[in-house]
Amino acid sequence: MKITTTFLLAAILMILLPACDSNDSSTSKEDVNREEISKGLVPGEQAPLADQGQNSFGRVRRVGTTKWKSRPGPARPEPEIKTFHLDSLSMSDPFIIPDENTLTYYLTSTGGRLYKSEDLKMWTGPYKIIDLEGTWMDSLWVAAAEIHQFGDKYYLAGTWSDHTTLIEAVPRRYNVPLNQTQLLVSNTIEGPYKPLVDDYDFCLGPEDWDIIDGTLYEENDTVYMVFVHEWTQLIDGTMDYMPLSKDLTHRTAEPTTIFRASEAPWSKEMNSIGEATFAMKMPGWVTDGPQLFRTQTGNLGMLWSSWGENRYAQGIAYSTSGSIKGPWVQEEEAFKGDNSGHGMLFTTFEGKRLFIIHHAEDKGWRKPQLWEVDDTGDKLVLGKRYHP
Repeated sequence: MKITTTFLLAAILMILLPACDSNDSSTSKEDVNREEISKGLVPGEQAPLADQGQNSFGRVRRVGTTKWKSRPGPARPEPEIKTFHLDSLSMSDPFIIPDENTLTYYLTSTGGRLYKSEDLKMWTGPYKIIDLEGTWMDSLWVAAAEIHQFGDKYYLAGTWSDHTTLIEAVPRRYNVPLNQTQLLVSNTIEGPYKPLVDDYDFCLGPEDWDIIDGTLYEENDTVYMVFVHEWTQLIDGTMDYMPLSKDLTHRTAEPTTIFRASEAPWSKEMNSIGEATFAMKMPGWVTDGPQLFRTQTGNLGMLWSSWGENRYAQGIAYSTSGSIKGPWVQEEEAFKGDNSGHGMLFTTFEGKRLFIIHHAEDKGWRKPQLWEVDDTGDKLVLGKRYHP
């Protein structure tokens, strides 16, 4: 059968055109998926701006106003690896994991860099340990990074925020960005840490929830992610948990609320104490930075943070059942209410129980501090400042 030149050219064009459209299109797979999450939402009017000179956490954030992924700029030079005294470091949300194999302490924080020390006094870093290439998180800032070991693997939990993807526009309050706590995995404690789930758009929690500060806790052979459902979306922030699969790749049930921030007497409504957020007068109660622990008597407690009479504050809640399922009862007073928070507990190689927290003087930089604690009773008791 004779094939005409016209028919042949048409057939070739039918093959080539889709490929050309795919290569030249300005709407990539990633753009489409981000648009699906945003559901056609547009940014709306937010809370009133803060007054001149008012205390404020963060700057004004413009959410959902540009393409979700900007073109990468020139790579920033890697910071020089140096050794620092603990008191000279500045960071938010410090987290220490001791490694018995090497008798080394590892310190992470917001920013996701790693420092290491043999004596808790002098720290070497910052080391780059995260590789997010090929995910929506690539090039985005990480908050509240922490490392956990399960079996022979190490998992880094961190919060990534895509402020060009809008998940909800709360009228006259806040344009809520895509925030998710994700899990990365490594064979070694020093990384590199890569996404546990190799899927570009994967989110561990519900995509329409503003989720931050996730941590891991194991109970009765089930690993739970305990996380913050942001007050910026809810007004009264909550602490929630969701059980994870054995391989930690997905949640096996939808989240359950543990408690609300306003249940704690020491947690204050933000406008009532003159605190702005992202330079806006946004009313509500904050939940931040959970870590679960047991006292030596077996009581289950949770360290968590909010804002109180003296700005940022560290509090504790206790489970009356000894289980993550509660019910949970809040302490009347803050555990440490002097513009300190996001603390966690660890044990030294000599068996000493310590508490690390970030603290800021007035509007100064947040800096890590070590404190002694007594966990021999039913409740945690704060001791004196620890100077290694």
